[in-house]
Amino acid sequence: MRALFAALMIAAAPVALPAPSALALSAQSPADQPPATVHGDTRRAAGLERLLQVQTPGVTPEEEPADPGLVDPEITGPEDTNPDVATPDGPDENATTGAAKQDNGLEAQAKAEPDPKKRLDALFAALKAAPDKDSAKAIADRIDIALAPSGSATADLLMGRAALATEVKDYDLAIELLDAVIRIEPDHLEAWNKRATVFFLQEDFSDSLADLQQVVTREPRHYGAWAGIAIICKQIGDDKHALEAARRALAIYPHLESVEDMEKTLSLKIEGRPI
Repeated sequence: MRALFAALMIAAAPVALPAPSALALSAQSPADQPPATVHGDTRRAAGLERLLQVQTPGVTPEEEPADPGLVDPEITGPEDTNPDVATPDGPDENATTGAAKQDNGLEAQAKAEPDPKKRLDALFAALKAAPDKDSAKAIADRIDIALAPSGSATADLLMGRAALATEVKDYDLAIELLDAVIRIEPDHLEAWNKRATVFFLQEDFSDSLADLQQVVTREPRHYGAWAGIAIICKQIGDDKHALEAARRALAIYPHLESVEDMEKTLSLKIEGRPI
């Protein structure tokens, strides 16, 4: 998640500023948008006013579920019968007993696995309540890992190749690869996020904002996407929306240091010093 934010911060200084009209996007609500647009297709992105109205669900701090890797449930079942004794007119008792044990094991494993949504909720709650920058960063790292997997080996392979293409500044290839990922996995947050980064590096701010909108529509707590929106808005001279987006990021990740500095600067510029 922070890869986007870092790339935007590095790339922000030398970019020529487009006219603010680049943000004059339609006022369509996120629910009406097509679930997965790709580069070259018609984009119908919501305006920033509506984008900033995306609600970030509240989370209640709760004890984080135990690491499933540490859970070793004991699976018990009836003792095996003598394998030499067969039951000619009925089912194999040994096979039935083995199946029962397997079912019991799967059931115990399912109970031991934490609900991914609850685990993510707990991590975001812990991030908001983190007492210092170091502990917040450790929690943010775990959130990044939780949001990254696609569940598709093909998508993961294409993501790796897109990262390499971006590294060598072959941005057109990177976008083609990320387009393919989004076709395979329309809800792959990191694919939308990475493609927004590539668009930004190409100085395509409109498409970058459109992709960031797709991220926060799917996960309103994606602080990296809100930080990216703040950076782009500030870059094109839309300080008002930049301040709003920065505050959205900080509401989720209060110790996001560079965004803290941006928020203070923009707050003084727009709202002045408090009396």
